[in-house]
Amino acid sequence: MAATLHDVARLAGVSIKTVSNVINDYPHIRPTTRERVEAAISELGYTPNLTARNLRSGRTGAIALAVPDLSLAYFAELAAEVIAAAEAAGVVVLVEQTGGDRDRELELLRSPRLKLTDGLIFSPLGMGQDDVAALDVAYPMVLLGERIFDGPTDHVTMRNIDAARAATEFLIAAGRRRIAVVGAHEGELIGSAALRLRGYVEALEAAGIPYDDDIVGYTTLWHRANGAETMREILARGVDFDAVFGLNDTLALGAMRVLQVEGRRVPDDVAVLGFDGLDEAEYSIPSLTTVDPGRDWIAKTAVATLLERIAGRADAEPRTLLADFQILQRESAPAVR
Repeated sequence: MAATLHDVARLAGVSIKTVSNVINDYPHIRPTTRERVEAAISELGYTPNLTARNLRSGRTGAIALAVPDLSLAYFAELAAEVIAAAEAAGVVVLVEQTGGDRDRELELLRSPRLKLTDGLIFSPLGMGQDDVAALDVAYPMVLLGERIFDGPTDHVTMRNIDAARAATEFLIAAGRRRIAVVGAHEGELIGSAALRLRGYVEALEAAGIPYDDDIVGYTTLWHRANGAETMREILARGVDFDAVFGLNDTLALGAMRVLQVEGRRVPDDVAVLGFDGLDEAEYSIPSLTTVDPGRDWIAKTAVATLLERIAGRADAEPRTLLADFQILQRESAPAVR
């Protein structure tokens, strides 16, 4: 038969309460007592009844993470960092993939599956500002991304406009004046694409460079294939450009491949700069200059903020927490021409 709490207490020569305090890492336990209890647990092979413990505490020890698409490297790397941060806090993560579909995102917010967790880190893509009321849920939640602002939950996000402006200014300072954009979204007002395009336009205006829609490439998805296809469309227009700003790294890598196939030297003829700071960007040929928007900080802060809410900050006002960014200069876009 499996060992019980009573068995551990008997072998260690302590009370059941003392064993429970050791298991729950209560700080005020004598080191010698803790050692005896841990030795008894090891000898008996005792495993705590997590279900019973969770029923008593009202918590599951798990949180949920919902992202649009794990085939996009940004969300895969974000998920890995959220899982690492949660594990360091003794919490497990259940990952949901929504496909960026609005109906699936709304359904998830009402899903009974969330009862298996203590809270949700939610990165919507299909939902928009008109859906802000749907975020008023009865469980702790932290919002990620750039689709909804000023909602009823804590929001951990990046400085899209400032970072995109800095990226464009970096290319301008390197002597580039005809900076093409890959990845704009037609008609979008709120979202990563719209905010990053706004930062790009602000940098052009500050430098006295006219905006030219002929060198702005529009797409829907942000995969490599979309970056490649959009780059081909810009080249087919026959317009001049000496730099490319991909609104994410994946688009930039797809665009850079097409430029190389078409005989454009990177960075001599065309500098290329991405956004997201993906691990793979460091190993492309040439290595991709990119904006690191603070993904690691976002993951750790989202987990810490959610755990604070779970622990009892339910009545505190929601906060918007913004990550710092940096430009990672590499071979595809040197600083000085």
